[in-house]
Amino acid sequence: MPARSLLFLFLVLALTAQPPNDLAILDPEAKPEQIFSGGVLTEGVTSAPDGTIYFSDITFTHASGMQAGHIMKFDPKTGKLSTFRSPSGMSNGLKFDAQGRLLAAEGADYGGRRITRTNMDTGKAEILAAMYEGRPLNSPNDITIDEKGRVYFSDPRYLGYEPIDQHFMAVYRVDPDRSIHRIITDAGKPNGVCVSPDQRTLYVVSNENGTTGIGRVPETAPVLRGRMALLAYDLAADGSAKFRKVLVDYAPEDGPDGLVADVEGNLYVAVRRVSRPGIVVYTPEGKERAYIRTPNLPTNVGFGRGADANMLYFTEGGNVHRIRVKKAGYQLPAQ
Repeated sequence: MPARSLLFLFLVLALTAQPPNDLAILDPEAKPEQIFSGGVLTEGVTSAPDGTIYFSDITFTHASGMQAGHIMKFDPKTGKLSTFRSPSGMSNGLKFDAQGRLLAAEGADYGGRRITRTNMDTGKAEILAAMYEGRPLNSPNDITIDEKGRVYFSDPRYLGYEPIDQHFMAVYRVDPDRSIHRIITDAGKPNGVCVSPDQRTLYVVSNENGTTGIGRVPETAPVLRGRMALLAYDLAADGSAKFRKVLVDYAPEDGPDGLVADVEGNLYVAVRRVSRPGIVVYTPEGKERAYIRTPNLPTNVGFGRGADANMLYFTEGGNVHRIRVKKAGYQLPAQ
C-alpha cells in the first residue's frame, strides 16, 4: 500500500477510535430509559430536594404557534408527568438552590430575558436579574450556584426577535445582596456553566454557532462558527473568574451544551457533535472516561437525589431520558 494511503488510514483510525468506558463510571449493561417525548426542545433538567425532576420545554415561537415555553415535572416514584408552569418565559436552564427554591434562566423569543427564583412552598417568583448597566440581558441560558449562594449564569443569544442590548455575550454573577457582576467576557458564546464541587473552578461551554437566528436562518446560508470548547476558569474566593485553559476543543464540529458534575468532580457534558452525539464524562482535566450515545443532539444533563443520586437524566431533541451511573451527582448542601 502506498505511503500516502497508509497515512490516510492511520488518520482515519486515530479519529474514529474511541476510548473504552471506565467501569467505575458506567455499567456496560446500563441502558437509557425514555421518560418524556413530544416536546419541541427539552432543556435544563434538574432535581428538587424531594427528588422530583423538573425540565424545560422550549417552544420556539416560529415552530409552536406562539407558545412561550413550559416547565414540566416528573415524579420518579410514580412515573407521573405534569406541567409545573406555562408559559415559562421561555425558560432554559433550571437549578435548585440550597434553600430548595427553583431558579430559571428565561430566554429571548418572547421570553422573560431574566433570572427568576420561585419559592416552591408559595409558588411566588421573584426576579434576580433582568438588566445590566441599564440594558436588558441578551437571553439567559444556563445557571450554576456556589456554596456561598452566588448565582452564575450565561447570557448568549441563539434566537429571538428582541434587540441585542449587551456589549458582550458573557457570564454574570448575582451575589446574595442582589448585586450583578459581569465576570467573563472572553468565553466566546457561553452556554453551559458549572461550579466544581471544590468551588475552585467555573466550567464554561463555548458554543459559538455563528448566528442569532436558529430556525430562521436558511440552512444553505454560509455560517462562520467560532470557538467550540469546554473551558476551565479559576474561581476565586470573591467570585471572580480568570481563564485557565481549554479542556476540550471540539472544532470544527459543534461544541457542547449543558453540563453537571458528580461528587468526585467528573464532568457529564452534553456534546452536540453530529459525528458522535452523546453525554461524555470527563475528568476535571478533560480526559474522557465514559460515553453515552444519545438518539439526537443532547442539550443538558442533571442528577437525581436520595436513592436516585446516581441517576443521570439527560435531554435531547424533544425528549428526556435517564440512566443509572456509578457515581452520585454533586448537589449543594441544604441550608
